[in-house]
Amino acid sequence: MDTSIFQHFRKEEQDFIRKVESWVTSCQEQYAPILTPFLDPRQQFIVEAIVGQYDDIKFQFEGGYIAAERKRCMIYPDFYAPTTEEFDVELIEIHYPIKFSSISHGQILGSLVGLGIDRDQLGDIISDGIRWQLLLTKQMLPYLKQNFQKVGKISIRIDEKEYTELILPIDHWTYTTAIVSSLRLDTLIASIFHISRQRSKELVESNKVKVNWAEEIRPDFMIELLDIISIRGYGRIQIKNIEGRTKKDKIKLEIGLLEKNK
Repeated sequence: MDTSIFQHFRKEEQDFIRKVESWVTSCQEQYAPILTPFLDPRQQFIVEAIVGQYDDIKFQFEGGYIAAERKRCMIYPDFYAPTTEEFDVELIEIHYPIKFSSISHGQILGSLVGLGIDRDQLGDIISDGIRWQLLLTKQMLPYLKQNFQKVGKISIRIDEKEYTELILPIDHWTYTTAIVSSLRLDTLIASIFHISRQRSKELVESNKVKVNWAEEIRPDFMIELLDIISIRGYGRIQIKNIEGRTKKDKIKLEIGLLEKNK
């Protein structure tokens, strides 16, 4: 493995880079496709950067629907032609007593993680405001059928759905530009949500911020392309593009913004 690739990514991403290289090696040695777990957008970016260097290996992402955030990747020899079915992505709907209770994305994810399910076995959790659906790996479906019976304290049941029954998510992402002085986590949050740097720092240090679905408590953590930042009580940010610097040497970003309660 060419370790010079590490210089282009974060130190904490090195283990994932090694995993991607092992997928490539397995594909080359076995002349067979390799199917990954679900990857977040930043991991997809890393896969694309690494696998794209190989002439004899190709890749394709699938998350169950076109706008999916979390996707599985198939890495395959250039003579292979993968089908959608081979990605083993299943769709289920979560039924709960709608008239008497409500559930949320965080509650659903927390309940699933509480069952010992790894996040990489789960795709997007989507809602139309009332109904909730979940995309997941085929191998997890039997376990969920047997064990996924509650979201928090609310009793639920699940059933399988066809892709034609996928609900239309109501996430209201808006896309805009932002000018920031730094890609530090606390600076970015303060600039985009128009709060003080001190308040932003407090949010990070009090475990209220996640980067790519993992808690991040370092205010000076440096954000990079395609990172998704979730701030409890505020919403989510995705870095879509780093467009360069202004005349005053500030950083111009294209971002996706999903504000809470919109």
